[in-house]
Amino acid sequence: MFYETEKNDHGLPHNPFKAIVAPRPVGWISTVDGEGRANLAPYSFFNCVCDRPPIVLFSSTGYKDSVANVDATGEFVCNMASWDLRDQMNISSAAVPHETSEFDLTGLEMTPSRMVKAPRVAKAVTALECKHLQTVRLKGLDGVETDSYMVLGQVVGVHIDDDVIVDGCVDVTRYKPLSRLGYMDYAVVTEVFQMDRPKV
Repeated sequence: MFYETEKNDHGLPHNPFKAIVAPRPVGWISTVDGEGRANLAPYSFFNCVCDRPPIVLFSSTGYKDSVANVDATGEFVCNMASWDLRDQMNISSAAVPHETSEFDLTGLEMTPSRMVKAPRVAKAVTALECKHLQTVRLKGLDGVETDSYMVLGQVVGVHIDDDVIVDGCVDVTRYKPLSRLGYMDYAVVTEVFQMDRPKV
């Protein structure tokens, strides 16, 4: 099949775009606002974009609290959402008033970060402390600004639970990071394989 995205004439009951670009890691972003109130929200439009220096991005549809807090404070933490924390991650996606802390809503414990003011999720097996680089309001081909915002941050500190390090490597099968698919579907990593790059 083929369809034009502008016409959205795929004929399916749901738009397949996000099911095609999958799996996508879930960036569980913790921030504080200008008054120091904590916020926690998952973003499936998340990834790393380079490693020298280490830079990550997350993208938000709508100028939500996470984006506003990063713009205001210049800092955020990306916590790894794992299988054991799937229910709390899902609860933290609820649209709640600004003054409501998702840490309170989910019952998750906060723990201080070392290099940024935003707290970490205490039970997250990995966390990336980040400093804000820029926020970009995205535009379409017509040049019109969308209501989507891409936030770029440089990772300045990394936390890893020692229990997930095996033979000097982070073993994702030990904590099963969550990934977002299309629709309401999620997946976890339970199996990995290796392939060496070919030598030409």
